[in-house]
Amino acid sequence: MEYKYEYKMADTIRFLSADMVQKANSGHPGAPMGLADIAVILSKHLKHNPKDPKWLNRDRLVFSGGHASPLVYSLLYLWGYNINIDDLKNFRQWNSKTPGHPELGHTAGVEITTGPLGQGVANAVGFAMASKYLANQLNRENAKIIDHKVYCLCGDGDLQEGISYEACSLAGHHKLENLIMIYDSNKITIEGETEIAWSEDIRGRFQAQDWNVLEINGHNFAEIDSAIEFAKTSKSKPTLIIANTTIGKGSIAFAGSHEAHGSPLGEKDIKASKERLGFNQDSFYIPNDVLTRFRTAIETGEFYQKSWNQSLRELPYIEQSSILNKLLSPNLDIELPTFAIGSSVATRDSNHKIINAIAKAIPNFIGGSADLAPSNKTELNDLGDFPNGKNFHFGIREFSMGAINNGIATYGLLMPFSATFFVFSDYLKPAVRVASLSNIQQFFIWTHDSIGVGEDGPTHQPIEQLTQFRAIPNFYLFRPADGNENSLAWKIALKMSNSPSGFVLSRQKLPVLNLGSDVINFNKGGYKIIDVNNPKVILMASGSEVSLSIESAKILESKGISTRVVSVPSYDLLIEQNREYIDSLFPKNSLKIAIELGRGFEWYRFADEVIAMDHFGASAPAEKLFKEFGFTADQIANKILGLL
Repeated sequence: MEYKYEYKMADTIRFLSADMVQKANSGHPGAPMGLADIAVILSKHLKHNPKDPKWLNRDRLVFSGGHASPLVYSLLYLWGYNINIDDLKNFRQWNSKTPGHPELGHTAGVEITTGPLGQGVANAVGFAMASKYLANQLNRENAKIIDHKVYCLCGDGDLQEGISYEACSLAGHHKLENLIMIYDSNKITIEGETEIAWSEDIRGRFQAQDWNVLEINGHNFAEIDSAIEFAKTSKSKPTLIIANTTIGKGSIAFAGSHEAHGSPLGEKDIKASKERLGFNQDSFYIPNDVLTRFRTAIETGEFYQKSWNQSLRELPYIEQSSILNKLLSPNLDIELPTFAIGSSVATRDSNHKIINAIAKAIPNFIGGSADLAPSNKTELNDLGDFPNGKNFHFGIREFSMGAINNGIATYGLLMPFSATFFVFSDYLKPAVRVASLSNIQQFFIWTHDSIGVGEDGPTHQPIEQLTQFRAIPNFYLFRPADGNENSLAWKIALKMSNSPSGFVLSRQKLPVLNLGSDVINFNKGGYKIIDVNNPKVILMASGSEVSLSIESAKILESKGISTRVVSVPSYDLLIEQNREYIDSLFPKNSLKIAIELGRGFEWYRFADEVIAMDHFGASAPAEKLFKEFGFTADQIANKILGLL
């Protein structure tokens, strides 16, 4: 095949990217310039519709190295997405469509927020897993509703991050043949050549993980074309294409240098480089014939989508409505279990009943644990395993589990949960952060929530984690006091379509409480579970400490001290309430005390005093720890009497 126009198309991408970084005086020109040749050929293979960026059966393209965003935005403009030339000129500027790293929901055509290296690789694995699962649910002999590919562009930095190893291991295990990863092997990082810290056999690594591995010259159009064509026809394995490239290709002064990675090339070099390649020296210049060729993406995309729509119409109507429509418009107003007042149930156990009720009622609801389902109580009973069933087994891979589920949630149609012990939430916190800033609905289930873990000791007893996750914007943490609060929390979280949520649950049994009439304010994050007129003391708590607060209040009441107890199942919802509501819970003339089996710094927003942990836990039965660390009702009441 003769590649006549591709050189000109690639140079257009190179210099658009260089001009964007130069005008912003900020950014990363090297990777986009090195990837330009691959981007041109990938454009021929990609199945997408710029006029309908949310078409379900489009190919997904993830740029894991989000610093290469000039390439992303150049392609989106050239293909015909809702980006204009002024958007390219406003790269990295206030309120532009072209921020420093790609952001989901901010720029049409960006599939997921990337930038923190390695997470995009796991996101792509999530897209591929979602695609494989939904294909098994939806496809029929006469209608392939899901049959697209997932492409991921990654670099040396992505593959040095441990999350990529976790995710790619799982992809190989599940034989995700719809996943094609193109590795931009330019052998450069910020500090210099990769050999200063890295000498890994990438081919051997991926072959050991059961991937197809191809190696090509990333600037040879024929090799790129052939490799992608092979990957598209793979039937049993994901494919890695190792593309050997030159960072900053096209630049006279900086090609092959780490200096091309994260700094503008300078007007002098850009001008000289354009001149050497016979390219127009005007900034942001796009030849008409180049734009015309890229814009064929619109016509071909509309053809792909119309053909898909036709195959969908070939399904019997009743089958269409019963399968796809239920996924597109799930009924979230479902009945959830209730628990008898006076009984005793660990919230991990109540949660097990709740998520099973959700999974049976909502076809979109799927998920799994990082090898802790029996302890987390997150098995979905009788609902099968991936790729045919709803139980996803992630292995001991917490970080990639969180990022994979971000991909699954972003894919569309699915509502995933992930689960582990609360102390191991540290391993996946970066994925929680990206979910929060990207408005991704994912449910994080974290059990074994305090020193109540007991004998496993301080390595497994979370102390600072509640404070950490309450600090993340747009993340809603629920720590229910009992099974009925647990159900109420899920009813809220299921409808939070633009926010992730976390459920922090007990290992030990907790009494099922009489939540009282003020529970109608549960959705405000805090409510009066025990109330008195003109309280002298107000106790506030979440989770297991609510029943502890109630017992402590009884002791104070017996001594003539009127005490209100406020249950705060969601601190994050509570701080969103107006001053009038906050003052109704915590009037100024009362002594306000928060009780928490964690650090609890955030409680000083409402409390005069905080009875909390100021050290790590220890190995012993839970009841012994509560007594030794001062968390029995008698000890709490005595502390409060001392304060009074």
